[in-house]
Amino acid sequence: MIGYRFRRTTILGVRSLGLHKLRSALTALGIVFGVSSVIAMLSIGEGASYEAQEEIKKLGSQNVILRSLKVLEQTGSAANQDVVSYGLKWKDYERMQSTMPHCRFIVPMRVIPTEARFGRRALEAQVVGTTPEYHDLGNVSLARGRFLSSNDRDYLRPVAVLGAGIARALFPAVDPIGQEIRLGQFYFTVVGTLAETGGASGTGGSQADDRNRDVYVPLESLNARFGELIVHVETGTRTMENVQLHSIIVSLVDDRYVSAAAADLEALLKRYHRVADYQVIVPLELLRQRERTKQIFNIVLGSIAAISLLVGGIGIMNIMLASITERTREIGIRRALGAKRRDIVLQFLVETVVLSTSGGLLGIVVGVAIPWIVEASTKMPTIITGTSLVVSFGISVAVGVIFGIYPANRAASMDPIEALRRE
Repeated sequence: MIGYRFRRTTILGVRSLGLHKLRSALTALGIVFGVSSVIAMLSIGEGASYEAQEEIKKLGSQNVILRSLKVLEQTGSAANQDVVSYGLKWKDYERMQSTMPHCRFIVPMRVIPTEARFGRRALEAQVVGTTPEYHDLGNVSLARGRFLSSNDRDYLRPVAVLGAGIARALFPAVDPIGQEIRLGQFYFTVVGTLAETGGASGTGGSQADDRNRDVYVPLESLNARFGELIVHVETGTRTMENVQLHSIIVSLVDDRYVSAAAADLEALLKRYHRVADYQVIVPLELLRQRERTKQIFNIVLGSIAAISLLVGGIGIMNIMLASITERTREIGIRRALGAKRRDIVLQFLVETVVLSTSGGLLGIVVGVAIPWIVEASTKMPTIITGTSLVVSFGISVAVGVIFGIYPANRAASMDPIEALRRE
């Protein structure tokens, strides 16, 4: 008997909504916008956060990265100097090797921007002098051939490993392995090519810090051929820099040593550098900070989107209160024919829940479509999580119940006799 009455009351509530289709649709529209905005904002925020975290992860959570930094004191006097000298020194690298505990690798790098040429094809590149351990850091992935070896370093061999962009531009239809390319005024033999990758190389030595434009050579071979000075020519002005190492990557055996190692490295450099012409980057700390920023960002976006749902809920309450005024006589007749207060409450709750549920389902469809359109048009990654779908839909249903309770109770508390007297 109870199941039958519940079913009949539910059907009556749905039919009541069908009598005013346009009004019902407009009322549900507030929920549609609220749910879709929750999903869209969270997916866009999640995508942006994921992209940033992936870039940080590529630097390595177990690494501490040291970069040479041209400070104001040096740049201010550069016009009166023939050579500007700054940054990390080879002695710094040797001190780290002898004093730093818990290290897997300590990888030095020096970067020289120059022209890469093969035949008639040429383009600007950055030559990265480093050691074979750079490959073991997991920063690069080989597509063909091999990476630098200890024999290349020991015998100062003129060998090179090309980034994917350089290899594609110089050798569009030729196998690059074994070919000779010219880097500046010197010739190097290609022994390997890297897979296509996105993001920064972490070398810190180029304006366009793109790993696909890198050419990796043994550090000792680079120093022997290019010398200590780097010459920059821009708009008729020539400057010379003496930077022994552009960066040093210290890879620890475990994450728990990263913070202590970063502090030790900073203290070591501070002891031997008159000015702070270096930068200490801790990807693990950046990752943790990004996680905290992501949480705050999601809270802010979720709060903004929740306001839309709140407005939608107020719209539902407003329409239901107006509906009660219009249907006062109907409520009186139902009560006179034996309907109990709980039947009236259930009828109006069914109407609000149907409005919010249908609006929630349509909002999910729109909310999934918006990130897809954003990603297709702007190439910005978006990530739709199951949590955002469940939470947004659950909130929409909750809004229907919460904002429907007051109108339902108000309808059920009417005096049947007074309700029948009203026209």
